[in-house]
Amino acid sequence: MTTNLKITLTIAAVMATIIAAFTVFGDFGTQSTRPAADAAGAQSAPAQLLVREDSHKLSTAADGKVTLVEFLDFECEACGAAFPHMERIRAEYDGRITVVVRYFPLPGHRNGELAARVAEAAAKQGKFEAMYAKLFQSQKQWGEASESKEAFFTDLAQQVGLDMTAFSTDLTAPATAQRVRKDQDDGTALGIQGTPTIFFNGAQLTEAPSYDNLKAKIDAALAS
Repeated sequence: MTTNLKITLTIAAVMATIIAAFTVFGDFGTQSTRPAADAAGAQSAPAQLLVREDSHKLSTAADGKVTLVEFLDFECEACGAAFPHMERIRAEYDGRITVVVRYFPLPGHRNGELAARVAEAAAKQGKFEAMYAKLFQSQKQWGEASESKEAFFTDLAQQVGLDMTAFSTDLTAPATAQRVRKDQDDGTALGIQGTPTIFFNGAQLTEAPSYDNLKAKIDAALAS
């Protein structure tokens, strides 16, 4: 378990208590229900659209029994609500499941695409996981803003310990924006309409990504 993950678990536990009051995960209700999302797993999404060679993996399991792929928007409140559940699952099943993160910033969020580029710029310095956590932990401070939060994100980059000259260059580089769009294009090809959209072993989840729902599916898959 990484040091960053240990730090975020305390915050995740507090957030989970608040989130327990939610019965609907905001943007989660707008997701696509195309056949690939069938809960029974009747049809799986094309593997080449789910995980690319350069996709960001927060954890990896050698046996490949369980793979969770999340298309997310860092500004999405529902993604923020799912974050502590995903972190708890990731900690509990460390080394036994593969967790992949894909970008899917929504057009209605002023800073969603920018936040994705911030995460990608951090990834170029090996700090994706740290920035991923920072963006969700601070979401209430920058989410839903009508103005650019680039200055706020620059401060996060300093907190993470990035080389700021390289960060500034990478943040505005066409290749960084292209990398974000590549994830978006895959999500669009999969029929994704909202976030978070999570695929469990190739089949899109139709239930909310709560700890209990995820744990039940993982336990069943690992026992098979």
